[in-house]
Formats: sequence, C-alpha cells, structure tokens
Amino acid sequence: MDTTLSDPLIGQVLDDRYRIDALIAVGGMATVYRAVDTRLDRVVALKVMHPALAADASFVERFIREAKSVARLAHPNVVGVFDQGADGAYVYLAMEYVAGCTLRDVLRERGALRPRAALDILEPVLAALGAAHRAGFVHRDMKPENVLIGDDGRVKVADFGLVRAVNTVTSTTGAVLGTVSYLAPEQIEHGTADPRVDVYACGVVLYEMLTGAKPHSGDSPAQVLYQHLNSDVPRPSAAVPGLAAELDELVAAATARARETRPQDAVALLGDTRLARQALTDEQLDALPPGARAAGHDNAEDRTSVIPRAAAALAATRAQGGAGGRPAAGDEPADGGPVLHTTRLEAPPAPGRRGSRPRRGTLAVVVAVLVALGLGVGVWYVNSGQFTKVPPLLAKTETQARQRLADAGLDTGGIRHRYSDTDERGTVISSDPAAGTRIRSHDEVGLTISLGPRTVKVPDLQDVPLTAARARLRTAGLAPGMVTRAFSDEVAPGAVIRTDPPAGIPHRAGTAVALTVSKGRPVDVPDVGGESVAQATADLRDAGLRVQVSPHRVNSSFDTGTVAGQSPAEDAQAAKGDVVTLTVSKGPVPVKVPDVVGKDVDDAEKALTDAGFEVHVDRGFLDFGDEVKEQSVDGGDKAPKGSTITLKVG
Repeated sequence: MDTTLSDPLIGQVLDDRYRIDALIAVGGMATVYRAVDTRLDRVVALKVMHPALAADASFVERFIREAKSVARLAHPNVVGVFDQGADGAYVYLAMEYVAGCTLRDVLRERGALRPRAALDILEPVLAALGAAHRAGFVHRDMKPENVLIGDDGRVKVADFGLVRAVNTVTSTTGAVLGTVSYLAPEQIEHGTADPRVDVYACGVVLYEMLTGAKPHSGDSPAQVLYQHLNSDVPRPSAAVPGLAAELDELVAAATARARETRPQDAVALLGDTRLARQALTDEQLDALPPGARAAGHDNAEDRTSVIPRAAAALAATRAQGGAGGRPAAGDEPADGGPVLHTTRLEAPPAPGRRGSRPRRGTLAVVVAVLVALGLGVGVWYVNSGQFTKVPPLLAKTETQARQRLADAGLDTGGIRHRYSDTDERGTVISSDPAAGTRIRSHDEVGLTISLGPRTVKVPDLQDVPLTAARARLRTAGLAPGMVTRAFSDEVAPGAVIRTDPPAGIPHRAGTAVALTVSKGRPVDVPDVGGESVAQATADLRDAGLRVQVSPHRVNSSFDTGTVAGQSPAEDAQAAKGDVVTLTVSKGPVPVKVPDVVGKDVDDAEKALTDAGFEVHVDRGFLDFGDEVKEQSVDGGDKAPKGSTITLKVG
C-alpha cells in the first residue's frame, strides 16, 4: 500500500512554513516526514506527534523536552533540531535532514562488520553521547535505529526523545522506556538512568556490529530482560573466533552488569575505544568476520565505508607522505576521526653502473617491452577500457543529466516522463541502466523525467451530503480530510458548506481536502436557570433542543430542586437537536451565623457580610442606639449563604 497517498499531511503546509513532501518513517509516538522549510528554502526532517497523543500533556512535554535538549547540543554528530511548534492538533519538531540510512539498515544488509568499520561507527556515536553527557543529559534509547549514516559517510545520533537531565529522578511506574535489547540492568530493575546506561547500550551495539547478532535473545521481551539482569554479555570472540582480545575487553567493560565498574560516561568509553584501536594491527582491524555477508565486504574500500570519501582520499594522500605507510606527524584529521592508512611502495635502489649491453640486445629488450605494453593495453581495453559506469543522475535537471552522460562518454537515449509526488518537476527520477551500472562507452542511457505531482481540480461539493462528498473526493483521486462543523442559514444540516482548498483549485492527487459541514440554522439556547426541571425541559424542547439531567447536584443560590446551571449556557447558539445538560440545585450552602448580639451595628454588619449574608437593620421608632439587641438567626446556627439576617438595634 502506498502510504504517501493515504497520509493526509502529504502535500500540506504545516504552520504556514513546512511543506510536507514525503513520508520517511512511522513510530509509536510520531511520524517523520521529509519537508521543505519554505522560509529558508531548505530540506528538513519534520517529526510530527500523532494527534491522539497531542492531547496528553506528558507526551507533549517529552516532545518539547527533546527539542530543548538537542538544541543545546551543538555537535557535528548529533542530528540538529531547528524549530519546534504546533499547528492545531499537530505538534512538531523541525530537524536536520540526513540523507542516508540507519545502522540497523547496514547490519540487516551486511551482518557483522569488520572491526575497523565497527569502530569507525562507534567513535562518532560516543563523541555525540559524550557531548550530551557533559551537557547533563542521558539519551536512554541508544540502538542501531537511532544511529544515522549519511550518504557522505558521516555518523549522527538521532532521537533524543527520551532524554532526561542527569540529576533528574527517572524511575517509572508500569513501563520501562527504551528498547529491551539495549537496556542496562539498572533501567530494568529500578527504572533509573545515568550516563552509564548509554555506555551499556553502546557496548551492546558494538557486540552486535562485531558479531551480527544481539547478545541476548528469547521468545519474549521478558526473557531478554531476565538475561540482562542475570547473565553477562558474552565475549564477541565466542561468536567470531580470532577476534582481538582488546575488543572483548572493550565490550566487557561497557556492558558490566554492575554499573560502578563501567566507564563513567561516553567520553571515558571513547578514550578506551581509541586505546583499543591503537593496540590493533591492520590485519586485526580488517579481519572479515564469519557472520558477514559477502556483498559490500569484497573490496578494500569497504574497510573505511563510513568515512566520507573526500576525507578518506585526503587521509590516503597524507599517509603516503609519512614513513612506513603511516601519516606524517600532525597529519591526523582535525575531527579526530580514523585515518585511512595505505602502504607506500618504494622504488628499488638503482643498481650500480655496469658495462654497456650489446646494441642488438638493447633493441630486443625495447621491442619486447613495447610488445608487452601493446598486449597489456589491448587486454585492458577488451576487459575495461571500452566500458564505463553510468554516473549518478537522480534529482538532476534534464540538461544537467545530458551533460553528465556526455562527460562520461555516454549518449542520452529515450526520454520518458512520469508523475512523482516526491521529485521536483523537470528532474531525473531514474535512469536505464541505473547509476553505477557498467556499460560500454557511447551506449545510450534512458532517462525518466518528473512531471511533478499529479494534480486534480477540487470538485464542487457545496450542498452535497458528507458521505457523498467523501465518495466524490475519492473518485476524483483526492482524500477526505479533516471535518469541521459550522452553522449555516443556507445549507442543510449534514451537507458541505465549503472545502479547503476551494472548488476548482488544482490540488495534488492523493492529498487531503478539508470539509466544513453545516450544522443548520443556529438555535438560541433559552435561559432556564431557577426553573423547575419540568418547566426547563419544556422550554428547551420547544426551542428544538434535547434535554439531559446530570445526576450530580450542586449548591447554588437557587432553591433546592430547581435548575442551578445549564450547558450550553443561556444565549449560546446550538444546532437543532443538540443536547442541553441541566444541573439541579441542592440549595444554597449552609453557613454558620456569627454571634453579633451586643456588638456595635457597624461591626455586626461587617461580620455578617464577610460570612456571606445579607443584613437588614431594624431600629425602633424612637430608639437611636447602635448596639445589636437581637438577630433573626441565633449565633452559631446555620443559614443558607446569601440569605438575609435581620438585626434589632437599640
């Protein structure tokens, strides 16, 4: 099934800024899309929380915490967060877009990796986590799925959605965050996390890279958790005979069940990793493990497959300048990454001068050399010289693609055009043969050029019932989108008032069209406060509304048994047939009456008013005193709040 066509956000512009172009991945908490920041004209990865979770404040808090935490980590091996915001029910993060794959994809394709490649990946991961640990954060969900390897070979750590401050209590009730295969024992047993849980997870990831399998397995998550608590991670050499002891020790230190014996954070583990690398020979670093699959491991270039090609070429050039195949002093790469070592073949020393060779012998040697060269060139041409590889052409314009083919000694063949939801109009979608294919020079390469997204006009759906409107959208190649309801004097209830985009506007095929549906003419809700339930019900039904009486009663200023409140409130607008909920009064709140007899009348009035009562002063005809002689409700008795207390003054 094409999820791009069924996803209502594809083709939409979120927050008037981010145009969503394609689906990248769907997780339990959020969906990640490839999008374009229309303000800055750059591609971003947009992580959008599932709308059902956006109503949960704890999920939103965790989402925003990810944005704030990662924004503080300005590190080249951390996927950057550019922006955070919300558009209606959609809460999102705008993140750095990394074109490439995950470490999980690499392990799925290749199985076990050579130790050099495994360390090439582990070191930048530890550098990223080290920056997080020193900034006071713990990732808590390290696994191959969260390690991104860009097309240029750069390694980045993603998904800091579970980060917590190091000094924050992280115990959980009912659920342990993270993935079971990479959880440290203390996370499972106590639900707590400090930087050493990331160290443990990195040790498990290293074991998996070296062996092609997880250290613990079982038929259920509970079995895996039990093994984490009760069994040490096995030494990788048990699965890969001949693996260097230094790598066994590195995995054992990182995955020690007692956290106090592990390296204290990723920075410390990075130091141990570099020491282990220095102790290994080239043969040990480049040993092909038995769990590796042949594809991708049969050439020397694979030994540094995670290093950007430009960096590898620079390192190789530097290495040739140093003695013994090692780089010259001070020539290590500035980013601290691994250096590609090559062996420099020295020319043999010139032999001492000998007596001149007979002229005929010299001529014979020259002829023999020329013949050998000719044969060599001929063999080379037959085997390789007449062939070339199709260059990468994806996302290039037709003009650029034709020029690249010409530069590679190839001709442009047939041109086809096809609609594409993800490729810009006028750019190459694919080539035939595909990029990297070995073909003869001057052969033709066919190109498929994007027509951009297929668009259809939004049909006119005004006055069409909602069910029929949805069917007509699907028939037109569009998806029914969000439905909102509004009052209308002209459109019948349940029928469409308008669409967004409006009728007649071209819209990308398969994307959603929002519908506004009529609730009919509005009804003014009458005020029934203080009425009996029977009278209030009759009045509301006369207005075309339905009635529901809440079983919960409240104290109010209204008499017991009368209507204390209504929802919707009086004078609000409702649709015909809507329900109005009535709340019945238990009468006013009984309040203890202050004893004011013998007090000055002004003080007595204030005491009663502060208690919530109304006050009436009764003076005798010829009595001009200010002392309270009597009160209508005795002090200490209770009376309804808001009722009137009469004072006799004399």
